Amino acid sequence: MPGASKFERLACASNDWIQVMVEGQPVKVRPGDSAAAALLAAGQSAARTSAVSGDPRAPYCLMGICFECLLEIDGVPNVQGCMVQVADGMNIRRQQGAPVLNDSLAAGVPA
Repeated sequence: MPGASKFERLACASNDWIQVMVEGQPVKVRPGDSAAAALLAAGQSAARTSAVSGDPRAPYCLMGICFECLLEIDGVPNVQGCMVQVADGMNIRRQQGAPVLNDSLAAGVPA
């Protein structure tokens, strides 16, 4: 994994772990962690790149407000990583460039 993570896990009474894939690499996480937390635990600081400037963007609020944590999760782009709990075997990828809206969102129709 690139770089050392500044994300440090607090001590926990549970010894349960599951494995997800982050950018194709296996990462052990706790059940109930968010996909954004798994990304940070894997040492990835950027969740996506800006559609305008291409600059890296990182999870910021971790409560669903800022949308800086958009990820591709199990092949689905534009997912708020902070709002999705990890599942064993989940595949998490950083999102590069402009997100692609699905047809219903582009037409202004709720999905």
